[in-house]
Amino acid sequence: QVQLLESGGGSVQAGDFLSLSCEGTVSGRPLGTYAMAWFRQVSGEERDFLAAITWRNGRKEYADSVKGRFTISRDAARNTMTLQMNSLKAEDTAVYFCAADPYGRREYSLRDARSYAYWGQGTQVTVAS
Repeated sequence: QVQLLESGGGSVQAGDFLSLSCEGTVSGRPLGTYAMAWFRQVSGEERDFLAAITWRNGRKEYADSVKGRFTISRDAARNTMTLQMNSLKAEDTAVYFCAADPYGRREYSLRDARSYAYWGQGTQVTVAS
């Protein structure tokens, strides 16, 4: 059973920072992945791509809305992905989801939610202005 466990959400003030983590496991063992990503969703809206990273070579992609403020990284040994979020804004308020692509078929781009077979349960980030 694949599980993506997110942690690190919370409530902060505008200008503050937060760090989100996501650990992927399958039946309690590390989940091998081609790529992992973060998306976010505001209630009633579509899920938006934020950042992605490939596991083998660490190639990163960012949405323009977070480039320069958010940093994605991975710890291959711990099979954990982290999203460091700096200079948070009220418009960053959303539920944040991590996603994993264990297969690497590359039918869609890293920015496309269809690339990811597995998703976490989501963690709320609230930024007060």
